[in-house]
Amino acid sequence: MQKESFNVTGMTCSACSARVERAVKKMEGTADVSVNLLTNTMTLAYDAAVTNPAAIIAAVEDAGYGASVKGAGAQGNAERGGSTSPTGTEAAEKEVRAMRSRLLTSILFLLPTMYLAMSPMLAMWGIPYPAGFKEVFWGAENALTFALVQFLLILPIMYVNRPYYVNGFRNLLHGAPNMDTLVGIGSMASALFGAFAMLRMSWGLGHGDLALVTAYSTNLYFESAGMIVTLITVGKFLEARAKGQTTGALRALMQLAPAEATVVRGGVEMTVPVATLVCGELFIVRPGARIPVDGTVTEGATSVNESAVTGESMPVPKTVGDAVTSGTLNVEGTIRCTATRVGEDTTIRQLIRLVDEASGSKAPIARLADRVSAVFVPVVIAIALTAGAIWLMMGATVEFAFSITISILVISCPCALGLATPVAIMVGTGRGAAHGILIKSGAALETAGNIDTVLMDKTGTLTEGHPQLVRIRPVGMDADALAALAAALEQGSEHPIAAAITGYAAERGLTVPAAADFAAVFGKGVRARVAGVDCAAGNAALLAELGIPLADAVETARAEMAERGETALIVVRAGRIAGLLGVRDAEKPTSAAAVAQMKAMNLTPIMLTGDDERTARAIAARLGITEVIAGVLPADKRAHVERLQREGHRVAMIGDGVNDAPALAAADLGIAIGAGTDVAIESADAVLVRSDLLDAVRAIRLSRSVMRNIKENLFWAFFYNVIGIPLAAGVLYPAFGIKLSPMIGAAAMSLSSVCVVLNALRLRLFAIAHEPVAETAHTRHEITVSPIASAMDEIHEETADTAAAQGKEDFTMEKTINVKGMTCPHCVKHVTKALSGMDGISDVVVNLEAGTATFTAARDIPDMELAAVLDDAGYEMG
Repeated sequence: MQKESFNVTGMTCSACSARVERAVKKMEGTADVSVNLLTNTMTLAYDAAVTNPAAIIAAVEDAGYGASVKGAGAQGNAERGGSTSPTGTEAAEKEVRAMRSRLLTSILFLLPTMYLAMSPMLAMWGIPYPAGFKEVFWGAENALTFALVQFLLILPIMYVNRPYYVNGFRNLLHGAPNMDTLVGIGSMASALFGAFAMLRMSWGLGHGDLALVTAYSTNLYFESAGMIVTLITVGKFLEARAKGQTTGALRALMQLAPAEATVVRGGVEMTVPVATLVCGELFIVRPGARIPVDGTVTEGATSVNESAVTGESMPVPKTVGDAVTSGTLNVEGTIRCTATRVGEDTTIRQLIRLVDEASGSKAPIARLADRVSAVFVPVVIAIALTAGAIWLMMGATVEFAFSITISILVISCPCALGLATPVAIMVGTGRGAAHGILIKSGAALETAGNIDTVLMDKTGTLTEGHPQLVRIRPVGMDADALAALAAALEQGSEHPIAAAITGYAAERGLTVPAAADFAAVFGKGVRARVAGVDCAAGNAALLAELGIPLADAVETARAEMAERGETALIVVRAGRIAGLLGVRDAEKPTSAAAVAQMKAMNLTPIMLTGDDERTARAIAARLGITEVIAGVLPADKRAHVERLQREGHRVAMIGDGVNDAPALAAADLGIAIGAGTDVAIESADAVLVRSDLLDAVRAIRLSRSVMRNIKENLFWAFFYNVIGIPLAAGVLYPAFGIKLSPMIGAAAMSLSSVCVVLNALRLRLFAIAHEPVAETAHTRHEITVSPIASAMDEIHEETADTAAAQGKEDFTMEKTINVKGMTCPHCVKHVTKALSGMDGISDVVVNLEAGTATFTAARDIPDMELAAVLDDAGYEMG
C-alpha cells in the first residue's frame, strides 16, 4: 500500500469531511482514509495496482468537492531552489484574506440595509435620520420603494457570499446537505420571501389595499437574508484567523529551513539553493546564520542554539567531529561542515512532515463527531420543516412559521462539531513539536492519555548509554598503574567498557604501555601481552578459563560492585589478580524525577532490560522503580508488552535501540528516544528529540490536556445544539413569549464555532518547561579508589592455596624476550643454557634470526633478573 496526501477544497463542515471520506472509502484499493476539516486535507493508503491519485481525485469531485495531490504545486518551486512549504498553510492564509474581503463588503452593504429596515424602530429610540428620509421611505405609499432599496442592498452581500448558495444547493442535489445548505436555504428563503412580499405589496398598491401593503412591509426579511450570511462570515473569518494561529508551530518550523546555503565547489565559495545540496558536500555556516542541512563539523568551533529542535535554549558547543542539525542557529564562530542529510531527509524537514501529518490525522474520538455530522444536517432540515408545519397547524401566521423554520436551519449548522477535535489536535501537536516532543498522529495523542503502564529500556533510556569508570580496587599496586594496565589490554577492544577505561586513562594522562598478541574472548574479556607479561581483563568466566581462582576478598568486592549496579572488570597480570575496576552506565540526570512524576500521575513504571537482575535492580532502586524485568532477550521484549496488554493494561514502551523496535510497535504507545536508532524512531508513535525521559511525562500530560479540551469542545457543541434547536423551534414561546429570530440564530451559530476554536487555543498555554538539571550528559563521575587488601601477599597466598587444593600450579606463563648479540648457533646454545639454568624456567626455545628467546615460567620473573643472567652469559636483553 502507498500513502498519499491530498488537498481538498469546498469543505465547510464535518458533514462535508464525512461525505468525502465515505466517497473515497467506497473505492476499491483504498484504506485508512482520514479527512481533516481544519487543514482541508485527506490522507489515505492505496494499492497502486488497483487505483491511482487521478481516480481518487475524480471520486472526490463526484462527491461535489475539489482535490489535488498535496505538495504537487510546490514541487516546481523546490526544483527552482525554493522551499516546499505545505500547501495547507498557504491555503489558510489565502482563506483569511478571502474572508476578510467578503466580510468588509458584507458589512458595507448590511449597515445601510439594517438602518433602513429598522428606521421606524430607531426613530422611536431617538436615533435621528436624514431630512426627507421619512417622505421617501415611510408610509404605505412608499412601501415598495422601502422594499426595493433593501433588495438592491442585499444583492452585493449575497453575491460575495455566493459560495454558501453554490456549495449548499449543489451538495443538496448530491444528497449530502451540509452547513452551507442550511445557511444557503435560510438566507435564500428569506430573500425569496422578501421578493414575494414585494409582489404582494405591488398588487395591494394597484388594488388600493393599503392594509395588505402595510402588513407585508413589516415582514420583508431582506435584512435577515443579508444578516445571516454576514454573521456566518464573521464567524468564518474569526475561525479562519484562529485556524491560522494553530498552524503557528508549523509555520515557525518552515521559517527555520534556510532557502540558501554557502558551499565550496571547485575550490570556490558560492551561495546556492539548499535544494541543490548533496550528501558529502562541504558547506559553510557563519555566525547568525541557520544551518541549512544536517552535517558534521570538519573545521572550526562554535556554539549552536538548538532550541528550534530540542526546546533547550542553552547554546551547545560544537567542534570538529560533532553533528549539526538543520534549522538550528549558529551563534558564535564560523564552521565548515560536511552534509550528511539533505532534502526531505534533513531533521527540520522531517519535523515539518511529522507535525503536518499529525495535524491532519484524526483521533478515534473524532469518529463520534463524524458519525453525528453525517446524519445531522438532513435531520435538522426535517426538524425545521416539521416545526414550521406544526406552527401553521396550530394557527400561527405564515410569517411566524417561516421565521421558526429559518431560525432552526441557521442555528443548527454543525461547524462546532467539525472543529472540536482537529483544532485541538493541531494546537496540541504543534505545542509539543515546539518543545521537542513529536507526536506522529491524532490517534497516538489520544492513546497517550489513556496509558497506565510505562515500560522503559535501561541503557540509553534511563541511563546515558555511555559506561564510565567509577571505581578502582587495586591489589597491592598503584591505582593509576592498574588503570593503565587495563587500558593497555582494552586498547584493541570496541566494547563500551573498553571505551570507558581507555577514556579515563586519556583524561588522567596516564602512560599506557603497548600490548601485543591481543585476543578478545567472546563474552568473557580480553587477553594480551603487556611489557612481555601475559595479562588479561574480564569477568569470572574468563578467570575460570585461565584456571585462576577467585579469592574470597575479590569475590566479596565483586559482589559489592554488582549491588551498586557496577560491572566488575577483573584484571590479571602474570597469573595473579592485580585488581578490579568498576564500570557503570550512569543514570540520566532527569530519570529519577521522571519516574517520580509517573508515579504521581498513577502510572506504573517498569524497567525492561537485557541486563542481569542484580545490576538492573541496583539502578532501579536508585531511580525509584520497584518493578524490574531483567535478563530479557530482544525477541522477548515484545512478549512482555503483549502479556501486560492481555492483563488489561494500556502500555507505553520507551526505548532507543533496534532491539526495542518490536516492543515499540506492539505497545499501545511507542515512544522513541531521539538519540536512538532510525529503526526505533520509525517504529514509535512519538519521538523525544531531547532524549529526556521527562519529555515522555510531558507528552502524556499534554495528551491528557488535549483530550480534556476535545471533550469540552464536543460537550459544548452538542449542548449548544440541544439547547438552541428547541429555542429556535419556539417551545418557550407559548409560555414565555421567547423566540429566536433568524439573525440571532446566525449570530449564535457563529459564536459557537469561535468559542470552540478559542477553547482549543488555550492549549498554547500548556506549560512545557525544561527544568535545568544538576549534571549534563557524559559528565565524568568521581572515581572511588579502595584497595582490596593492604598487601599483595594476602590475595596471592589465598590464590595459591586454592590452586594447590585443586592440584594445579599457582602460576604458569609463556614469555618471549628479545636477546641482542647472538651471531651464530653457538650463541643460541649459550643463551639456551643460561636461561634453562634459571629457577622456574623450562622449555626454552631461542630463535637466532628473530633474536628472541621463548620459555615457560613457573613464577613471575622480573626483567632485571633475566637481564642479569643474559649479561653474565655475554648477551644483552632487548
